[in-house]
Amino acid sequence: MKMLLAVDGSACALEAVKFAIALVRDGLQARFVLATVQEPTCVYEMVLAPDAEVLERVTGATGERALEAAEAMLEAASVAFDSEIGSGMPADALVEMVKRFACDAVIIGARGHGVLRSALLGSVSQAVLHASPVPVTIVKPSSS
Repeated sequence: MKMLLAVDGSACALEAVKFAIALVRDGLQARFVLATVQEPTCVYEMVLAPDAEVLERVTGATGERALEAAEAMLEAASVAFDSEIGSGMPADALVEMVKRFACDAVIIGARGHGVLRSALLGSVSQAVLHASPVPVTIVKPSSS
């Protein structure tokens, strides 16, 4: 089974990584695509960057930092994974990765916003849940 494991460097995303590791420890035979998405650059960033190559390097470095803790956790647990840094609107890019990598499922952390705030602002995990062609597990923040 191949699963997309979406992270953004947040504590909520690391809860999803812990959940994925627990699944493997409980016997799930899975390989993960550890994925993060960098949102499109704004006009301000494009004006300040001396050229497109510099902007691409900065975006890549940000994506690599978002993956670091999750990669360390998966490596320490000896869980197989590939890493992918996408760009664009997060939910759309994650769903595209699901299709491109032929993933069978998605694991993603929830931010833990209240119902009203989530309804007003929207949420990447909710958008992925509705757009994904495969099952999605949303991992809520731990209550500890």
